[in-house]
Amino acid sequence: MKSITSTAYSISTKPKTFARPAPKKSWRSPSKPRPTPIRTLFFGTSEFAVPSLRMMAEHTDLRGVVTQPDRPSGRGHKRRATPVKLAALELGIPVHEPSSLATFASTVGDGYDVFALASYGKILPQALLELPRLGALNVHPSLLPRYRGATPLQSALRDGANETGVTIMLMDAGMDTGDIVLQERTPIDPDETYGDLHDRLAHFGALVLRHAIDLAQSGFIPREPQRGEPSVTRPIVKGDLEIDWRWDAARIINTVRAFSPRPAARATVARTPLKVLRAEIGTGSSGCEPGEIVGVTPPSVTVQCGRGAVNLVEVIAPNKPAATGAAFASHIALNDPKG
Repeated sequence: MKSITSTAYSISTKPKTFARPAPKKSWRSPSKPRPTPIRTLFFGTSEFAVPSLRMMAEHTDLRGVVTQPDRPSGRGHKRRATPVKLAALELGIPVHEPSSLATFASTVGDGYDVFALASYGKILPQALLELPRLGALNVHPSLLPRYRGATPLQSALRDGANETGVTIMLMDAGMDTGDIVLQERTPIDPDETYGDLHDRLAHFGALVLRHAIDLAQSGFIPREPQRGEPSVTRPIVKGDLEIDWRWDAARIINTVRAFSPRPAARATVARTPLKVLRAEIGTGSSGCEPGEIVGVTPPSVTVQCGRGAVNLVEVIAPNKPAATGAAFASHIALNDPKG
């Protein structure tokens, strides 16, 4: 298995460019013809997939995009196109929104070299996986076989992991069980939230996928079975968002990071339910019970935990916009001096 280097694919810096010597002109050595771009089909739905879609449109013969059908969303329940559909229409690429992948497989044809998938939301049936000549590549934001499944980013943050990565995998009929083509690691900053990590890995995933596409362009995709102890994530349920002040401070902060900015961890402070967007380690008091306010130091309000304390830096109170923890504490003090 080949691995790209962090030097060649830096996340935060612009790609390096190198001066090349001018080509020698000679009628005896005509320039080498550029290879024909590989024929591809892209599957994706959410914002995470958009950078990979744009890369595929730029570097391959992208013949279509497959995404989830428009669905009601928001307070008005209006039907909205997926972020991938909007990007594909902007790029002028044909869009498919099949309600049945089995039916789609029988009509899409077999004139493709590679399928690429990022955050599509469904597992491709075997009939589709057999269509592309070189296989179907999946962009998965984890170091497989760890964190297979639907919520790898949230699960890694909730576990307090200090490292994650992107795996490009050749899809098979299982859930994230295919052979690995490329895998690249990246550290997780202690202050990174789900939103921060999602956006960073979306662009990083597109870079790693670009390298896999370069390999496919040569006509050969390396593969290696997944090794190590697998773990599987599950969709988020409402109970996952609830903070128990009897937990230790690190667990509470990791929970806040895992679900910020959406759907956001939930906690009750001074009998007020809050969404918590930002939190950090604070200084507790041995005389306070878990959940009690220890003090206010702008911009935070400090709350006692089972072990240690947490500074609530940014919160959302019911029917209020996002505000600092100190502003929230000031509001409850005005309305209820007893807190």
